[in-house]
Formats: sequence, structure tokens, C-alpha cells
Amino acid sequence: MVNRNEVEQRWKQRGFSCDLWIDPPGATWEGTIHGVDEVFMVVRGQMELEIGGEITHPEIGEEVSIPAGTRHTVRNLGESILEWLVGYAR
Repeated sequence: MVNRNEVEQRWKQRGFSCDLWIDPPGATWEGTIHGVDEVFMVVRGQMELEIGGEITHPEIGEEVSIPAGTRHTVRNLGESILEWLVGYAR
């Protein structure tokens, strides 16, 4: 189980925000590019993450880093909601 408060504190110490996103089944964030570094962490559900053409399926509680300027896509592959934490470098 992911403790959001603990993750938020760790990310804050590293200079990242921490927000909870909730996506319905089938939701896709296609070809996103941000000008700052990002971190993701799955809280509940099944995420497919494509970073620079490489596809991964992060486990619950696994932190994934995405460098600034890197194209990425997030997909909810499950039949239930996907809850994930997103942090942007400040």
C-alpha cells in the first residue's frame, strides 16, 4: 500500500510537487511532453507507461522518473480506475 503523505514528503524534499490523479478505465494521456522533470507512482490499478517508445507496466508503489522534454503516454489498462501520484519539478 502506498502512503501518499510519505511519498509527498520525500518528493517535496527532492523538489517535486505531489498530486493524485484518478483516471477511468480506458483513459489515455497520449504523447505528453513537459518542460520539467516528472515522477509517477501507481497507487491503484494497472498503468501502461510508454516513455520514448519503450513500454513499461509499473507496479503499485514503483517510482518512475521522466526527464524534461521526454515524450510519454499513460494508459489505464484495467477495468477499474487508475490512481497515480504525479510530481513535477519546481
